[in-house]
Amino acid sequence: MKSTAHCVRFAFISLALGLMAACAGQKQPAQKLLGDIDATVMAASAEAAKYVPDQLQDVQTQFGVLKASFDKQDYAAVMSGAPAVLGAAQTLATNAAARKDQILKALNDEWTALAGTVPEDMTAVQNRLDTLSKKSAKKAAAGVDLVAAKSSLDAAGSLWSKAQAAFASGSLDEAVKTAQAVKSRVDAVAAALMLDLAAPAARS
Repeated sequence: MKSTAHCVRFAFISLALGLMAACAGQKQPAQKLLGDIDATVMAASAEAAKYVPDQLQDVQTQFGVLKASFDKQDYAAVMSGAPAVLGAAQTLATNAAARKDQILKALNDEWTALAGTVPEDMTAVQNRLDTLSKKSAKKAAAGVDLVAAKSSLDAAGSLWSKAQAAFASGSLDEAVKTAQAVKSRVDAVAAALMLDLAAPAARS
């Protein structure tokens, strides 16, 4: 009986030692996986934060869970969960690049559209302003603040120069935002001068 109890206790001790050895054996590969994930996330984080912030946050959250498991010496959990997190981390750079290309294409398309209409609109407004400034158009210009309109149009012209400079320097986002501001200002001046920019006559 005594011998049986001794064998059982020995078996438990052997099992415990085996588990400890297995756990210790998993520590290094688990640590390496965490290092690989961390390095991958760090390499992609700058672009990912700009273009796929939600995906970046998700990977960082999952990585935090793995690190917590490692700190608790639950290396098996790290070994089990790390491959999926590493895979997600490896897609960050690709997804960020794809999203960046998509945004840049949309900005470029918008700039092309604005560059094709804003100068024409400014010319149309300037022509309308010149017409209303003539003595013969005194009646048509009644109630219109021509001085304010000219000042606003001049400001739009300066802004448009800034938009073009931004585009030339590769700052598409700034170029589009500035061009949109120009369009809004020109539209406002056109409205003040009772000019319908959508009408074919406005561009003749």
